Amino acid sequence: MSGHSKWSTIKHKKAAEDAKRGKVFTRLAREIVVAARKGGGDPEMNTALALAVSRAKAANMPKENIDRAIKKGTGEDKSGEAYEEVMYEGYGPHGVALMIECATDNRRRTVADLRHVLTSGGGSLGEGGSVAWQFTQSAYFTLSAEGQNEDGIFELAVLGGADDVIADGGIIEIIGEITSFKSIHDQLAGASIQTDDAGLRMIPNQEMDLAIDETVKVMKVIERLEDLDDVQNVYSNLNITDEAIAQFGG
Repeated sequence: MSGHSKWSTIKHKKAAEDAKRGKVFTRLAREIVVAARKGGGDPEMNTALALAVSRAKAANMPKENIDRAIKKGTGEDKSGEAYEEVMYEGYGPHGVALMIECATDNRRRTVADLRHVLTSGGGSLGEGGSVAWQFTQSAYFTLSAEGQNEDGIFELAVLGGADDVIADGGIIEIIGEITSFKSIHDQLAGASIQTDDAGLRMIPNQEMDLAIDETVKVMKVIERLEDLDDVQNVYSNLNITDEAIAQFGG
């Protein structure tokens, strides 16, 4: 997963520095709305909301925007769109399996946009269940290894119920069952350890290896999907190598 993590970290930093704040804030607001609708408007009682708010603050999203998104999620603010969370399945170029997480107020528009990007990129939108069996939903955390006691992180993660801790390329990844998410989060937060990413993620059961140029082609399709307004996250079973990341960035 280290290639996935490194690529995600690069994209996370790029988004945080993106001058087009409006688009970044729109995506973050949708995440807050969905989290508040599912688990209530109190971040102390809703870990998903707390993480969404934390990401919004890290991107310098104004407090009034955050508060308004929470109220939309809880129903206190009736204005604006009502977003729902939907997971779509499909294939990228070369048969790479894709799970596409969306927050949308119009499923028909979302499906049309996804199908256009996938078809034009050499992939296709799949039926429900067509690729989901290739993934396991897991609790997932990443953080920079710089300045961290890796043994200490390992112990905290295990205490929280993590199944796997991977340190590679200056990045630490923590993976566990979805039921362990809050306990791992609480262990890290209790030790004042900041994560770069935290949430429930679709982890591939087995990764697919492609040639570098083929990998880059798939990465470009994934990037186009992620640029769609309704898309929150894209998960794949592609093995993304450092060499592919270097060529993609070049």
